[in-house]
Amino acid sequence: MIEEFEHYLLEDCPYGDETTELLGIEGEGSLTIRSRDPGIASCADDLAEFYEKKGLKVNMHLENGKEFVENAVLFEAEGDLCKLFKFWRISQTFLSMTCAIATKTKRMVDSAREVNPDIMIATSRKTHPGFRKYELRSVHVGGGDHHRNSLSDSILITQNHFNVVGSFEKLRAMRKIEIEPRTKEEVFQYAPIADILLLDHYSPEELKEVAPKLRKINPKLELAVGGVSFEEIPKYAASVDFVVTTAPFYASPFDLTTNIERL
Repeated sequence: MIEEFEHYLLEDCPYGDETTELLGIEGEGSLTIRSRDPGIASCADDLAEFYEKKGLKVNMHLENGKEFVENAVLFEAEGDLCKLFKFWRISQTFLSMTCAIATKTKRMVDSAREVNPDIMIATSRKTHPGFRKYELRSVHVGGGDHHRNSLSDSILITQNHFNVVGSFEKLRAMRKIEIEPRTKEEVFQYAPIADILLLDHYSPEELKEVAPKLRKINPKLELAVGGVSFEEIPKYAASVDFVVTTAPFYASPFDLTTNIERL
């Protein structure tokens, strides 16, 4: 985890902090990060670990999953003022994104489970480069799960795979095989051999009608739906096992503010 923060710091402060150096700032100080938005805390413990490795004292940070109100303190630290100024912006931006992802996920999970208590909100691997670890962790904090973490831990036969290899009759693998059919005809063609079907071709009404038929063909079959807006989740939730989404990754970052003072 420390490696990622070192990379963020290198991007933001590759050759030192010219403003702090010009002003001759030195000595000890404190840093406090607050949120102007209410939400769910996520990954402040990772930030705390980085600060402590850098010789700073972390006075408090909100635990993962902790709900907070407007103007709540998310993180407090003290130590070398030059370090606090260097870490300020990456710290604020980091928490603004992780907390937003956790909060968005929680809203989606709550909305879906009002209809289907067993449904899972699962995020895809369409994460932002260099930030996947914290995006996926924040999804977990919000009560969601991973549809796919990487190409190396799951099998998903997509429309592009079909375009290249054509149709097939039988596959064998140690992992579950998920198939994204191109047409409604292929949905029924591959229902007998798939472990999971990812369905993007049905309205909520159509899916409500077809889901029992697919499960009759293959009682072990799990159904997933993608490309669903937040407002549509309750309409689909009763018919599927998973809602696959990228929405949490694109949640609007929280409005955070940071205050630095001399001790």
